[in-house]
Amino acid sequence: MTHDVSNGGSSPALENLSVEERRFPPSAEFAAQANVGSEIYAWASADRLGFWAEQARTLLSWQTPFTEVLDWSAAPVARWFGDGRLNACHNAVDRHVEAGRGDRVALHFEGEPGDTRTLTYAELQREVSRAANALVRLGVTTGDRVAIYLPMIPEAVIAMLACARIGAVHSVVFGGFSAEALRSRIDDAGAVLVITADGGFRRGTPSALKPAVDEALGGEQDALGPIDGSGAHTVRHVLVVRRTGADVAWTAGRDVWWHEALEAESDEHEPVWVESEHPLFILYTSGTTGKPKGIFHTTGGYLTQTAYTHLNVFDLKPETDVYWCTADVGWVTGHSYIVYAPLVNGATQVIYEGTPDTPHKGRWWEIVAKYGVTILYTAPTAIRTCMKWGEDIPGQFDLSSLRVLGSVGEPINPEAWMWYRRVIGGERTPVVDTWWQTETGGIMISPLPGVTAAKPGSAQTPLPGIAADVVDEEARPVPNGSGGYLVLTEPWPAMLRGIWGDQQRFVDTYWSRFPGIYFAGDGAKKDADGDIWLLGRVDDVMNISGHRLSTTEIESALVSHPMVAEAAVVGASDETTGQAVVAFVILRAEYRERVDEPGEGADVAATLRAHVAKEIGPIAKPRTILVVQELPKTRSGKIMRRLLRDVAEHRTVGDVTTLADSTVMDLISAGLNQPTGSAD
Repeated sequence: MTHDVSNGGSSPALENLSVEERRFPPSAEFAAQANVGSEIYAWASADRLGFWAEQARTLLSWQTPFTEVLDWSAAPVARWFGDGRLNACHNAVDRHVEAGRGDRVALHFEGEPGDTRTLTYAELQREVSRAANALVRLGVTTGDRVAIYLPMIPEAVIAMLACARIGAVHSVVFGGFSAEALRSRIDDAGAVLVITADGGFRRGTPSALKPAVDEALGGEQDALGPIDGSGAHTVRHVLVVRRTGADVAWTAGRDVWWHEALEAESDEHEPVWVESEHPLFILYTSGTTGKPKGIFHTTGGYLTQTAYTHLNVFDLKPETDVYWCTADVGWVTGHSYIVYAPLVNGATQVIYEGTPDTPHKGRWWEIVAKYGVTILYTAPTAIRTCMKWGEDIPGQFDLSSLRVLGSVGEPINPEAWMWYRRVIGGERTPVVDTWWQTETGGIMISPLPGVTAAKPGSAQTPLPGIAADVVDEEARPVPNGSGGYLVLTEPWPAMLRGIWGDQQRFVDTYWSRFPGIYFAGDGAKKDADGDIWLLGRVDDVMNISGHRLSTTEIESALVSHPMVAEAAVVGASDETTGQAVVAFVILRAEYRERVDEPGEGADVAATLRAHVAKEIGPIAKPRTILVVQELPKTRSGKIMRRLLRDVAEHRTVGDVTTLADSTVMDLISAGLNQPTGSAD
């Protein structure tokens, strides 16, 4: 049995309902103005390919219209709209100008130091055209690969669109990655050009980028050198954006200033029309081996699904909404839901360079109020961090413009979901918890805000046109109330087309566990209604005495206790149970002093263990609970559980170069020698 929880209605107190019983239906007012209604599910189910063809024709402009929707004859490689021709940049920029919308704001840029810049669609078109001409002058041609290593500034968007405009394939490397990580991605893609900056601003100070590029390319001696098996690279030029004004080393003949290159070019450029299956970008994601795993996406299908999901999952009204996705362009969320889908849909959006606590912890909410942001899309980690800082901070700002909130990146615990809706959304906004991956290209499972009665913590239902299920070890769909493996049973338009240069790895990684079915690598369960709850990566599902336990479920249980602000759970080897639960927790400020008082630390651990046992069961009680000041996170905010597993199993801690603060691991390692509490 479920209960609707809506404004002003009588319903059981939330604390008396289980997580799965809580429902938040859209208001009648929101449902009445929503872009889509419930009938869209029946349409997509009755004619899936016809449904996607209609999205492609409606949402995109084609130079050559397609006649074939899907060719799956070379499975698992799909061809969507394969005989059509189009250009991604034309769809994102030019057609809006041609339709008379050139004066609409495309980008509001907010720099961390407080500098701002606004670009209309017409201005964006001129900048991208200059950049495209500059790339051509530097010898970049259709099909070449370009590495982009930039902070979160407008030039990052312009560079990606300029590549798409000439049919070059971009490979964006997150600015927090090391020189070695950058070099491996340059080499794997065979990039001919790197676009970087002198640096960016982070936490109030300039953060250099160009030195990492110089190190990655090996200095002056092999600049301009082709790959010849001796360690030389394919890069011919480095295009450098001046952002911080810091002095940079300069290699004559290789390095070129971005502003000088663009000033020398015309602001007119004819897009290169490419086949629908022409590669648009490569994006490297983590793999189980040290070799980079370059996921690549093509053009027509990717643009179709990302535009469709952006329009309907966020109920976008391009004429009036101000959209803000807080991700970095170095991740797939930045590709799909900052650069391509919002611009294809003609949206006005905000991009922000810095961190949410610089120069103060209310910076995000200040930006929401300043620009009148109506749609906010962010990560659960960021939401929990804001919870830890307290409600009084967002309470200082006018957030009444917000009408839709989104979550992305990892499963969101119900408490964070509820806080997000109540404190940021003022108890009125739908919250869409989205599941998707670098590999899927676009959102796959999510509520529709004008249709779905949302459940806190559940991504709920595959979107219309998407075929997802939860299966057991034999690939049989599990009954409602059971858990298993999340799979995708039919091809989808934005799906990855392979791993760059290694198609066998593509087959082995994604299609071998369940032949003919895409295995996402995530565990999931269906509740009594058949709605899907993500349980995290299978690697993050622990086997405790033969019981499969999700780290996400235990973390959610810990965070539901009033003492705990944030938690991360890993499995550690145990001679008795196979694996044991080790929890790392950050306490809320008012409880932190208790752990340092004699005897109190053990009481805190005992209290939290009992709480987990009550919420999930005795089998889930952590063996060890360690109170820490901070968790190891990348600069994008993801918790590096791999490093916590190293600590929990007393191994040498692995590579910490991608962490926002590498000293966190030293503090955690030292603290484990004096654990807050361990089970008897």
